[in-house]
Amino acid sequence: MRLRNIPGADDVIAGCPYVIQDGKAMKGRHQESFQCSQPIYIEIGMGKGKFLYELAKQNPAINFIGIERYSSVLLRAIQKMDEEPLENLKFLCMDARELSEVFAPEEVDRIYLNFSDPWPKDRHAKRRLPSREFLDRYDSILKKEGRLEFKTDNRELFEFALEELPFANWKAEAVTYDLHNDEEMCKGNIMTEYEERFSAKGNPIYKYIIYR
Repeated sequence: MRLRNIPGADDVIAGCPYVIQDGKAMKGRHQESFQCSQPIYIEIGMGKGKFLYELAKQNPAINFIGIERYSSVLLRAIQKMDEEPLENLKFLCMDARELSEVFAPEEVDRIYLNFSDPWPKDRHAKRRLPSREFLDRYDSILKKEGRLEFKTDNRELFEFALEELPFANWKAEAVTYDLHNDEEMCKGNIMTEYEERFSAKGNPIYKYIIYR
C-alpha cells in the first residue's frame, strides 16, 4: 500500500529544486531544467524512485524525469536525492493522464513503466498504464524511434498489455515471461523495490519493450 498522506509533503515538494514545479509551463522546454541538453527518459509511476535514481546515476549522458502522482511517495525520492543529488534527474508530481499537456510531441526519448497498478476491475481498464488509451498518450510525446519498457509481476496485467498493442498500433520488440532467467533481456536490469520483493518470493517478472 502506498503512503499518501505525510504532513508537510506538499510544502517540501513546492520548495524542492529537484522538482519541476510547473510542468505545463515547461512543455517543449524540459531541457532547460537540466544543465546539459541530452536525451530525456521518463518513468511514469516511479514510486520511491530507486529504479530511476540508479539508472540516472549509471547514465550521466541522459536526462531523467520521474513522474509520481502521490506527494508522500515522491517525498521518499526527494530524500534520496538529498543524500546524493544527481544533475541529470528531476521529478514531476502529476497525473499521467496529463502527459500530453506537459510534454511536447517527440520531446521524450524513452518511457519506463514499472510495476504499475493493475486496476483489476474491468471497468477500470482505461486507467491501466499499458492500456490503449495510455499508449496513445505515450505516442503523442515519444520520439518516432523511441521505445517503451514495461515490467510487472502480474501475469494478467502483462497479458492485457500485450493484447492492447495492436489496438494502439504498437509492436513488441522483445518479450519475456521470466526476466531474471532471460540472459539477454536481463542485461543491465535495475530492480525496483517491488521487483526485489516479488522476485525474493520466487515470482517471475514479465517485461516487454515496444515501439510504433
